[in-house]
Amino acid sequence: MAGRPALAQDAATRRIVSLNMCTDQLLLDLAPRAAIAGLSPFAADDARSYLAERARGLPLLSGTAEEVMVIRPDLVVSGTFTKRATREFIRAQGVPMEEFAPARTLAETRAQIRRFGEITGARDAAAQRIAALDAALDDLRKAANARSLRVLPLARRGWVSGADSLMGELLAEAGLVNAAGELGLQAGGFVSLEQVVALRPDAILLTRDDDQAEDQGRAMLLHPAIAALFPPERRLIIPERLTVCGGPMLGEAMRRLAAALGRLTPRDAD
Repeated sequence: MAGRPALAQDAATRRIVSLNMCTDQLLLDLAPRAAIAGLSPFAADDARSYLAERARGLPLLSGTAEEVMVIRPDLVVSGTFTKRATREFIRAQGVPMEEFAPARTLAETRAQIRRFGEITGARDAAAQRIAALDAALDDLRKAANARSLRVLPLARRGWVSGADSLMGELLAEAGLVNAAGELGLQAGGFVSLEQVVALRPDAILLTRDDDQAEDQGRAMLLHPAIAALFPPERRLIIPERLTVCGGPMLGEAMRRLAAALGRLTPRDAD
């Protein structure tokens, strides 16, 4: 976390703008509604924003510095990938700003939840969220039962998430094996249909499971070879909105993963 401002003002009266979808989630979860002066345009995206429903009726900003200056918030929270020029301009105008890098581990997720608890004056609620995450992780580990199942997180166009990702972290923490590592993909990368078939993981992890191929990027996931190798019991479904950001939503992701693991067996048990 960069640019940490002092918390001199009472958190209950602070007006906060978020310029990033992931900071949107933490702000929506922990801040009083009256404290939220603006959110990123993705906050209300049902497919990617876990708290999209809660964002309804709140100001959605396009992300320009000019918009922020009209609002004159007490604090701006943003991602480290928010446009540099925007961040620098806001700072130059004397508006406090705090930046958050994308959380790639559970430790980073806990730290960000804790920090937002400080920012919003909701330290107790933040501690409860962290405890809930830890409880969900314990349940996930029990469900995995030290079986070292091989799972391949597979997305549109053949993108797989490697160990250096939030999804990779969840698999590792559960004691599961991210099969992307067998392809030398530490951070992630694109794989071919042939590579997936040759890899033969115990399961693929998808963000959705339907037969709608709205474009070529999704068509690979519906290929007959994938359907044959990965019947429903070898598909773990975790919606994108649960893992695109670090936050309390990871608890639901882990609960869903734990439930799905109950019906999964290693390929050598077939």
